Amino acid sequence: MTETENTPARWEDVVTQLVEERGEALTRYAYLISGNRDDASDLVHDALVKTFGRLRNGFTISSAEAYVRRAILNTYLDRGRRISRWRKIAHLTVEPDIHESADAETETRIDLQSQLMKLRPRERACLVLRYYEDLKVDDIAETLQISSGAVKRYLSDALARMAVGLDRTEAQSRGGDHG
Repeated sequence: MTETENTPARWEDVVTQLVEERGEALTRYAYLISGNRDDASDLVHDALVKTFGRLRNGFTISSAEAYVRRAILNTYLDRGRRISRWRKIAHLTVEPDIHESADAETETRIDLQSQLMKLRPRERACLVLRYYEDLKVDDIAETLQISSGAVKRYLSDALARMAVGLDRTEAQSRGGDHG
């Protein structure tokens, strides 16, 4: 056996390899969770710091990725709890500049993203874990440390809110909703 086979992976090497190989996937995951590119980058950075902040050796790339994904989710949910207090009193709306596209798929993606942004943090987390991570309800419940019934409720509420929002958007684009 060589010396490198006996020595556990150094955390610096694991971080470097994780960012090189899975950095884009982690950022996409964080983007789906947060709905904002800047927040996604911050979430990935914060998750890496939280995961490797204590000089942890012995991680494999896959176990490190799992820890970082969990840290992304937890950090997002923690921020959501803090922000939700202010949402109740802050009534400011910021509309991003959207360049119109003739591509129907782009419009659908923008509509879905817009509706996803309107969801509460736990609803969005449940949807992303269910449909992006392809987790089962029990696995989502375990990940978020809530009951399976709560997960089902969050999923149901989120899908209903998105459906209503998408129907309203479609009606407005056809000119059928005037108020």
